[in-house]
Amino acid sequence: MHKTDFDAVVVGSGPNGLAAAITLQQAGLSVLVLEGKPEIGGGLRSAELTLPGFMHDTCSAIHPLAINSPFFRTLPLDTYGLEYIEPPVAAAHPFDDGTAAILTRSVEETARSLGPDEKAYRNLFKPLIEQWPRIDFDVLGPLTFPKHPLDFAQFGLKALPPVTWLAKLFETQQAKGLLAGMAAHSIQPLSNFTTSAIAVVLMTAAHVRGWPLPKGGSQQIARALAAYFTALGGKIETNFYVSSLAQLPSSKAVLFDITPKQLLQIAGHRFSPLYRWQLNRYRYGMGVFKVDWALDGPIPFTAESCRQAGTVHLGNTLEEIADSELRASKGQHPEKPYVLLAQQSLFDATRAPAGKHTAWAYCHIPNGSTVDMTNAIEDQIERFAPGFRDRILARHTMNPAQMEAHNPNYIGGDINGGIIDIGQLFTRPALRWSPYRTSAKGLYICSSSTPPGGGVHGMCGHHAALRALKDVFTR
Repeated sequence: MHKTDFDAVVVGSGPNGLAAAITLQQAGLSVLVLEGKPEIGGGLRSAELTLPGFMHDTCSAIHPLAINSPFFRTLPLDTYGLEYIEPPVAAAHPFDDGTAAILTRSVEETARSLGPDEKAYRNLFKPLIEQWPRIDFDVLGPLTFPKHPLDFAQFGLKALPPVTWLAKLFETQQAKGLLAGMAAHSIQPLSNFTTSAIAVVLMTAAHVRGWPLPKGGSQQIARALAAYFTALGGKIETNFYVSSLAQLPSSKAVLFDITPKQLLQIAGHRFSPLYRWQLNRYRYGMGVFKVDWALDGPIPFTAESCRQAGTVHLGNTLEEIADSELRASKGQHPEKPYVLLAQQSLFDATRAPAGKHTAWAYCHIPNGSTVDMTNAIEDQIERFAPGFRDRILARHTMNPAQMEAHNPNYIGGDINGGIIDIGQLFTRPALRWSPYRTSAKGLYICSSSTPPGGGVHGMCGHHAALRALKDVFTR
């Protein structure tokens, strides 16, 4: 091969970009990461958004897939300052009657909390927990022949149906609501196929390794990944926004931690007509409206278990959550939106001044919307935590357009890099033998617009880098 400035260049320093860069650097290559923003991290950033001393996660907050990532688990990130904190309750789901369903590290404790559905819950999740170490790499990757096909098939039977079907295994509104709240992380109507997959993966992850938060903010994950990468000899350059291939130093491979829309703008002229057509047809999902609060005290949830939870899902019953997600997918703004809330400062004293607290929440609304959902979100919190508004010292909001301005990968506020429905689960961003290859030799896509999709796990980047290693660097 001819001499180049670097063996590989990675555009974007989100968790997938950093995972790709580390994978390539571990193979003995010379790798450069280019980041358009002043700070690395993509969705892994934290900042004082409200008042001095209040540290807020600007996007991702709780990290079940990071601690469960087959790739991240192999890295010595604790050596580079990453410390996880695990709340007593991974997630709580309150109801109007003052009760709450809970998800904890213990499958037995979670099952017992569901009363009449105790046995059904154990029957659903105990086999998955036992199988997970054998299938996690295949589940969090492209569609290939799995290493353990029987285990993978059993997972698929539970993961492929709509969660509205899977919920029929349960009798109580508590179990059905808990499952629906988990599935709604998929940001699509709950009647869609594969919505069960999101719920099953997140709940299994909680039982295997928990739903932790990183001490000091989500930025600590990015900083640890970057520190390890540079310790291996890798290089990172920030404030380098890539809009053309001509800007890049010479290399044998370029991996893009960006979505199809941006990829077309940068490198579309290098692609085949068929591949350009496929990328132009790529579909983005609902956007998010996010609020961060500085609080004078903890959120006064009625249900005690909610006060012990790192994550709280606010949506009441399965039917109410399903209605909210369906409305948003049809371009409407729900009066009672499903709200995902995190309260990191209850467990991490570095997030707020002594005696004060932070809260983080978002809801799903139409892609690109500029409608202010602050009151609707706060109404939902007040519904399950009367007196919440009295504790607000300051707030910071971001609508879908502002989310995209903060991170160009969030097209229209879509934080999943494109809708993860049955049509784009394994064929993201295009139907190809390898989803990470583009039609141009040496150019790869490694973002959440590739399998397995959104979430802080780095597996999109890791798989893309493995593909590039085989294609370009294996002699």
